[in-house]
Amino acid sequence: MIKISFKQGTLLIQGNVRVPNSTWDERSGSFRALAMYYRDIISHLENSGIEFEDSVLDLLPCPDLTEAYEDSGKKLNLRDYQAEALVSWSENEKWGVLVLPTGSGKTLAGIRAIAGCNIPALIIVPTLDLLEQWKTQLEAAFSMEIGKLGGGEKKILPITVSTYDSAYIHAETLGNRFGLLIFDEVHHLPAAGYRSIAEFSAAPCRLGLTATYEREDGLHTELSRLVGGKVYEKKVSELAGEHLAPYTIKRISVTLTAGEQKEYDQNYSVFLNYLKKTRLVMRGAQDFQKLVMKSGRDPEARKALLARNVARDLAFNSDSKIEKLGEILEQHREDRVFIFTEHNRLVHRISNTFFIPAITYRTPSKERNSILEKFRAGSYRAVVTSKVLDEGIDVPEANIGIIASGTGSKRAYVQRLGRILRKKEGKEAVLYEIIASETSETGTAQRRKGALSAGKSPERPVGDSPANV
Repeated sequence: MIKISFKQGTLLIQGNVRVPNSTWDERSGSFRALAMYYRDIISHLENSGIEFEDSVLDLLPCPDLTEAYEDSGKKLNLRDYQAEALVSWSENEKWGVLVLPTGSGKTLAGIRAIAGCNIPALIIVPTLDLLEQWKTQLEAAFSMEIGKLGGGEKKILPITVSTYDSAYIHAETLGNRFGLLIFDEVHHLPAAGYRSIAEFSAAPCRLGLTATYEREDGLHTELSRLVGGKVYEKKVSELAGEHLAPYTIKRISVTLTAGEQKEYDQNYSVFLNYLKKTRLVMRGAQDFQKLVMKSGRDPEARKALLARNVARDLAFNSDSKIEKLGEILEQHREDRVFIFTEHNRLVHRISNTFFIPAITYRTPSKERNSILEKFRAGSYRAVVTSKVLDEGIDVPEANIGIIASGTGSKRAYVQRLGRILRKKEGKEAVLYEIIASETSETGTAQRRKGALSAGKSPERPVGDSPANV
């Protein structure tokens, strides 16, 4: 008789048979496999007619979640695309990723998946803000206490929300306690540490949720193995107007001062000359990482990298950008505005110049929550931030976004646009991009523009620079 059991994120297969994805383990005297292959191994044994004893899953005692959801009085009707997405997921044996824009109701899709599967569920999120948002909505949907793992708390219940960090720490002990895993912002999962959350779990059902499937480093290809590949997708342009706020994108070009442009050209030419000399081609993040690695041992590479950084700082922090930003803020005095920058230096300059509250990774949680609450209430009309608000912030009141500086990342671009797209009666969203002409920012803006390639997004160039073409 073959016996299969769970141990510290792995499966022990005792008996004289080798199953797919397993290797021999001398210490235990049995074959061993990552817990994530549990469903495949059981299917193989059943199809092969091999008798086996299965003691892998030790699911948490769980009430009838379908009944709890039906009786809660908080049942919400699915939009057509949400229903289609869940059907696609179910037809893929309840494995796979739903790609839906920010504000389109990914959380509701997850809640309905939990009610439909009716098994203990672990929801994994990247931030404490999202943890609290999920917990609040789950408590309302099921009228029951929801477990929490993260932020200094550890309470494991049939439905539990965890941060990626905490789920990673406890992956070996929780791997057989839940039947359904939901990964919110699933593009985080392929990271070297986080992927073990999926690998060490035997959960037979897995759902990934994200607005941005692809990663610049290409690791999104790992998602097929960890949680299932993309099974359904809707773009922002397909839902804008009916399910998301209608939006316009305005790309505004500004010119550097004569002194800034001269210094920019001098520094950027050092960078370009090095690339030409060494025949390095910058096609993406991986190529740039090669240059960073070379800079540790090659003085010329280090000089080129530093010169490139100086040039970027000049483009990102030019006086003309601050002047143009002031004009936009004056134009939108009665609106609710998010200002995004790539680095904290510009965050603080904007905050000090216009007396706007700033949020960075150094902002204490209590202060950050206070700023956002005042923003929602209208006490603050604008907030400036770097990257920390790209994900997980639900502020339907925000209707104006301004990208004062950014990278070519399509994922960050979609996330920033998503911050202003939550539907609200009478709302029309506008996303501004302030781009320094005659700098590398023009190419950067063009690269991230492809994030909205499915369908036509309403774009309105402003200014007469080639950057707007």
